[in-house]
Amino acid sequence: MLDQITGFLRGIVSIIGRGIRLLIAWLVWPFMAAHGWYRGRHLWVKAPIAAFLVLLVGLYGYFIWQTQVWSGFNPNFVDSYRWSERNIPAGQELPAAGPEVQADAAATSTVPKQCQTSAIADAAVDLTDMNVNQNAWISSMLLYRLGFFGMDWDDTPFLDNKASFQRGVNQAVRRTSVELVDTLARVRGTSGVNNNLQDARSNLQFDEYSWYFGLSPFGPKTPTPSYYRAAIDSLRKFNVELGNCSTMFDSRADNLVQFLDRVANDLGGTSAILRERSENYNGGWFDTRADDRFWFAYGQIYGYYALLSGAGADFSQVIRERNLSTLWGDTLKQMQAALRIQPAIISNGAEDGWIMPTHLAVMGFYTLRIRSNLVEIRSVLDR
Repeated sequence: MLDQITGFLRGIVSIIGRGIRLLIAWLVWPFMAAHGWYRGRHLWVKAPIAAFLVLLVGLYGYFIWQTQVWSGFNPNFVDSYRWSERNIPAGQELPAAGPEVQADAAATSTVPKQCQTSAIADAAVDLTDMNVNQNAWISSMLLYRLGFFGMDWDDTPFLDNKASFQRGVNQAVRRTSVELVDTLARVRGTSGVNNNLQDARSNLQFDEYSWYFGLSPFGPKTPTPSYYRAAIDSLRKFNVELGNCSTMFDSRADNLVQFLDRVANDLGGTSAILRERSENYNGGWFDTRADDRFWFAYGQIYGYYALLSGAGADFSQVIRERNLSTLWGDTLKQMQAALRIQPAIISNGAEDGWIMPTHLAVMGFYTLRIRSNLVEIRSVLDR
């Protein structure tokens, strides 16, 4: 009986081994055939092929490096701004530096006014700078556009996490740029739009997938990162104008309410995407779309964490007057907690499963908690 069991197991192992050898032979055969064909060609045929292969290997090496190395990624980077020490809202005139400066100003009356710059604009600049200057913008790279043997990289389980994260960050900056133009940097209905902010908004709305050449329309194009770099320059110019008191930032409570409304709606849409994927697909570690859903939501929260931290400084007076400091701080802590979730492999298991985790449901939970806090802040401001 024992010999029969041993023989059966040996047979199984032999079949598995034969199958593996056949698979390896099937994978290697095209390369061996190509190598045999290549050896028999003349130099004028070999040289262009060799150059093309070297170029291809170099491009893929660069592409893989850029997708795996995340420069400037730091969920706690807003701590370096020390925004909690700001006492003057954005757009308000700053007091003179000291008694001597005040005396000089009174004597000469030529010292120019200085106003508080916008922390929201600073955060938007640094988030975009991280996306396109400290890192390559993955979504518009040629090899990302070509996909994996024609398959969209988002449909694969690898090399798309950074691209999804960048698009999530950009979504937060895009939404904020609209609010800067429409409400925050103007008195609603009675003042014009700031031209620099208008330029920044237009550039940030540009297609995220544009390379140097396109098919629709056919012809050369300006790549996506160039537009986003132009937006960085426009946002910086706006803050220079704001610091010189030559433009405005309207830090009223109703403007903060509208901004929070837009952020809450944006996060609500993302939570719906996470819920739909979590409820209808339970592939666990084998769900190839779970990772891009997760990292888009993560990038969006990463962006809004910085932008809302900046909003806390820009609207510091409103937050103090409405006794919102504790609730505002709790909201930022919820975002910090969400950003601590950084699994090596994203799993979309069943919500009542016991083997594979469900990272999408966890991220969806935090997204809804953050949204709930924003709605509560809004209700307090409306009273």
